Amino acid sequence: MNKLFDEELVKKIKSITFLILDVDGVLTDGKIIIDDLGNETKHFNVRDGHGLKMLMRTGIQVVLITGRTSKVVEHRARELGIKEIYQGSKNKVENLEEILRKKKVSGEQVAYVGDDIVDIPVFRRVGFSVAVEDASEYAKESADYITERKGGQGAVRELCEIILKIQGKWDDIVSRYEIN
Repeated sequence: MNKLFDEELVKKIKSITFLILDVDGVLTDGKIIIDDLGNETKHFNVRDGHGLKMLMRTGIQVVLITGRTSKVVEHRARELGIKEIYQGSKNKVENLEEILRKKKVSGEQVAYVGDDIVDIPVFRRVGFSVAVEDASEYAKESADYITERKGGQGAVRELCEIILKIQGKWDDIVSRYEIN
């Protein structure tokens, strides 16, 4: 984390208890490979996954919302221990509102990561909105923060580390891996 954050962003990040992610273009590089039999393949970054696991260990909940429906996403979510997935979403704001009601949290407690114009309405309703480095210009203009890394190439890990560091949880997480 090389960037300095102003007081307002630090305040937003400190209140995060939920991280909601788009999938294609955020957890993946946005490429969808479909073979002749219709089998779908996506590329996920292992460090993004580890970042999410570290974040979840501190009690921050992770939810996926995606416009597509894919068994690959179900498998990846299961591997990571993400229990809530909204696939085939036609209206991500409705999904967000459902999450807020169900979990009894406010929008200010939510960070959302997206990469395209369809994510902007959600950006406007959460406490901390994030666009990945290779997001559309419209998404970047609407986000509170733009990652240094591209979607599917460490952007999610970057954000996880930022949240953990600003919330004062990073040293505790890292201490699990230190060898004396």
